[in-house]
Amino acid sequence: MGNEAVARGFLEAGGGFAAGYPGTPSTEVIETLADVAKEVGIYVEWSSNEKVAVEAAYGASLAGARSMATMKHVGLNVAADALMSIAYTGVRGGMLVFVANDPSMWSSQNEQDDRYYGLISYVPVLTPSDPQEAKDLTVLGLDLSEKFSHPFIMVSTTRVSHARGPVVLGSMRPPRTGGKFERARGLTLVPGVAREQREKLVSKWEDIRKTFNGLGQFNRVEGDGDVAIVSDGIAYSHVKEVLSEVGDVKAKLVKLSAPLPFPKGFMLDALSGVRRVLVVEELEPVVEGQLKQALAEERLQLEVHGKDLVGLVGELTLDRVRRAVRRFLGIPYEESKLYNVDLQVPPRPPTFCPGCPHRATFYALRRAVNRRRVKAIYSGDIGCYSLGLYEPFREQDIIIEMGGSIGTANGLARAAREQVPIAIIGDSTFFHAGIPGLVNAIYNRAPMLLLVLDNRTTAMTGEQPDPGSGVTAMGDEAPVISIEAIARGVGVEKVVTFDPFDIEGATNALADAIDYVVSERRPAVAVARRACALEAVRKARKQKIQVPLYQVVEDKCTACGICYNAFSCPAILVKDDKKAWIDPSLCTGCGVCAEICPYKAIVKVVQEGKGWGEVWM
Repeated sequence: MGNEAVARGFLEAGGGFAAGYPGTPSTEVIETLADVAKEVGIYVEWSSNEKVAVEAAYGASLAGARSMATMKHVGLNVAADALMSIAYTGVRGGMLVFVANDPSMWSSQNEQDDRYYGLISYVPVLTPSDPQEAKDLTVLGLDLSEKFSHPFIMVSTTRVSHARGPVVLGSMRPPRTGGKFERARGLTLVPGVAREQREKLVSKWEDIRKTFNGLGQFNRVEGDGDVAIVSDGIAYSHVKEVLSEVGDVKAKLVKLSAPLPFPKGFMLDALSGVRRVLVVEELEPVVEGQLKQALAEERLQLEVHGKDLVGLVGELTLDRVRRAVRRFLGIPYEESKLYNVDLQVPPRPPTFCPGCPHRATFYALRRAVNRRRVKAIYSGDIGCYSLGLYEPFREQDIIIEMGGSIGTANGLARAAREQVPIAIIGDSTFFHAGIPGLVNAIYNRAPMLLLVLDNRTTAMTGEQPDPGSGVTAMGDEAPVISIEAIARGVGVEKVVTFDPFDIEGATNALADAIDYVVSERRPAVAVARRACALEAVRKARKQKIQVPLYQVVEDKCTACGICYNAFSCPAILVKDDKKAWIDPSLCTGCGVCAEICPYKAIVKVVQEGKGWGEVWM
């Protein structure tokens, strides 16, 4: 896998310190390194957010370690503040920021091209086209970073990070895990120093550009002709395949793996004798724009195409590239044939997993809001719980970014005074970016309910530990950071904790917290605590603990539909007579359905084993 290749490249380059925040499609880099960290003698951590990961990697670099920070594309928005300044100070040990972009937003809230961060920060960008290059460019990036004492960015995309392919391994250098920090003037960016560093930064950028002009195997030309196709990153693999399909075509293929700083000299040489150019790149026209600027500066009249043929929205697919290349080359193109398959796939609306404590929390929240007859505004966040957006809950009115739920609720608390803002956030996201919003709410006395859904892990990205889980990325025990203690520490007077599987208790706790917000016009915090169902059941099976099982008593079921309509557990199905039936292959034994059934028609038929309660904590 491409991300595993990045991890391998880090080890081959002598990397000694890696930090990241989980986010698809980048997560596997840190997971892979964490698995071998103790064996190879390096340090690996899940940081509380991407900014901290970059700062930590920077600190390690200043002490001589070779370091890397990893994240998904939106994570670089969080880390950008640190990155902009690190570009000015430079680094000591080689430092790479690995960012995985997510074109078409398969698992993200937006589609953005992080190559632009290279332009605005003056940090060079590398763009691998396959897993082999992902490994090789990781090595190159760390080597060049140390050579120029400058951070480097490597931007991957989903089809490189998650692609699998053969990778030729190199030897692993001894890890550089640290050394000695020495003071230097350029590290303290007060205005006078920053102005000096700015001049050095621009000069360094031009030196790196010269290196990129002669980067050999990574920036190269294949073929010949008076037309050219310029490709960057994964686009190269697509173009290569299309050209192999069309056969004998005289065209240059200009491959870029180091597009920023734009290798102007290399590109002008590559396009010598060329009349027409097509630029194929994923996401934004970063290379296309710079190429047009370079041609204009040199007063060269070349016909340049790019996004006008490739398109600007969504993931760069082989079909899109095939269509663009054929149109550019004047080769007839037939749209791919679509075949009708006579297969009726049952509708599967997005929903929480069976046994997910978030479902029970949203169910209880609805009851509490209805019981108190308040007009709630649900300010949501990024994580599994964003599924509360859908029926039957509809308890996510706004979702923008990590930690945005609380910040947005601050404004709603002032502007929508007749309503009650309820900010909903997960435990990992609370530690990531939620705390400053809570501090703001306390400081400015913004009346809101903050509901933290603590399932003891970063569930959406694959169960990575967070500061509340009591374990590190490398499997060591760690202090459990208390969400309640943080809330009380910043001044929250009303903090309640409840078990979401105790529906009545959860409803009462939430209603009590809402009462406080309404009567006192101050923030309150409610913490719903139950482990992720996937993790709990996995632990139970690993420890050979009997998982309980629930069934519907046919004679007692009145077909009221509360369990499959209002609670909507996917393990509960509706029969032709509208009575409920529990699929034993899906039931996780949480037992909430038995509690909410008003007719006691759901009963436990298999008792839980010893230790069942502990796996949910």
